[in-house]
Amino acid sequence: VEITVSNTRPLPAGAIEALSDELSRRIDEQFPDSTNHVKVRYASANNLSVLGGGKETRDQISEILQQTWESADDWFNTD
Repeated sequence: VEITVSNTRPLPAGAIEALSDELSRRIDEQFPDSTNHVKVRYASANNLSVLGGGKETRDQISEILQQTWESADDWFNTD
């Protein structure tokens, strides 16, 4: 799984690593029988790539990403 985040609005320090860790944890819960590799990086636009998965898998991971992003206040600590 590769997530690119638009570099036009940089995230707070540590956010990329925190997002990668939280997303990895959530994907591992949903797909326990798979080896999951999550990479989050800055790029020119937001994008989600799921390698080795079909449309249903991509849709599930997209939903997990959306839930993770919307709950950032719960898992991302800026202190």
